[in-house]
Amino acid sequence: MTFDGDAVRSEWADTQRILAVRLDAMGDVLMTTPALRAIRTAHPTAHLALLTSPAGSAVAGLIDELDGTIVYEAPWLKPVPTGGLDPARDRRFIEELAGRRFDAAVIFTVHSQSPLPAALACHLAGIPLRLAHCRENPCHLLTNWIPDPEVDATTRHEVRRKLDLVATVGFRTAGEHLSVRVPPEAARAMRALVGELDLVGKPWLVAHPGADAPSRRYPAASYEAALRRLAREDGWRIVLTGSAGERELVERIASGIGPQAVSLVGRLSVGDLAALLAMARVLVANNTGPMHLAAAVGTPVVALYALTNLQHTPWQVPARVLSYDVPCKGCRKSVCPLGHQDCLRRVEPDEVVAAVRYLTAERAIGQSPVPVGAS
Repeated sequence: MTFDGDAVRSEWADTQRILAVRLDAMGDVLMTTPALRAIRTAHPTAHLALLTSPAGSAVAGLIDELDGTIVYEAPWLKPVPTGGLDPARDRRFIEELAGRRFDAAVIFTVHSQSPLPAALACHLAGIPLRLAHCRENPCHLLTNWIPDPEVDATTRHEVRRKLDLVATVGFRTAGEHLSVRVPPEAARAMRALVGELDLVGKPWLVAHPGADAPSRRYPAASYEAALRRLAREDGWRIVLTGSAGERELVERIASGIGPQAVSLVGRLSVGDLAALLAMARVLVANNTGPMHLAAAVGTPVVALYALTNLQHTPWQVPARVLSYDVPCKGCRKSVCPLGHQDCLRRVEPDEVVAAVRYLTAERAIGQSPVPVGAS
């Protein structure tokens, strides 16, 4: 059944131990921060914890609204948990969750995910109030549920979806921006690093060419061509970032750009990256966690945006979203099922150059900034 707003608010008014469930990656957690702020606004003294994945936990410690983080590799989401599927491990987790005595849980999912496995876990852990979007009648697994209008296709940004969910129980916030706390020690370290790299007083940008999903990776040769033009024609210094596993990709692009590029691949924590992005003029990145991290610290983004998930564009930050419209958009696939990856491959490096110039108001050899339409 569904509930009207007034009835639900009364049920949730006295909750003092609240669990937010977001079991996906760093970017997904960042897109949940406005909804977490809405919960905190309604319950300023409550204990608010986040149940998330190992990938999501990397940024959870930088979210001021949270009082704690619980890390769990859920067997109903990818990837397969470390060590494989283990029912005994899952039973132990539910026992541990029960011991924390939460009195409410808000389960955040994208439109293609079912909330019911998480709802069952919370029910077995004795959490009496459980809220989520659901595409089917959950009967008693959810005490408060909102029929999901986005069964086949998205109609809202992911941030708006989460804000709409918590608003049904009366949780709202005036500030709907993403947010993250830049650790002071990271800010000091990145200021020192910028000095060591001789970037002070010079135009520099951050580029993050990697992504976990192959379908979300703009071709390395195109990255190299765009960033080389920005370096040679406009004088940009290019700071390349990435995980240790992306070393070969990043260093190949850095080599192709030339001496105006520097690689920090594998050297930065999430806090360091947040601090670096907060200092940068602009980020050039695929649809991946650093794109949302830049939005959270207010840095403009040129997003090389694969049309696999349409609802994850940069939120409330100056941005240019570059993609090529394709009939197969919204596929939600980690690997392009048709093998062509046209939604990214057909974005020209010239478009990336123009987007950076537009967002930063840089003039390139007598040219005015060129507006680039968002897809």
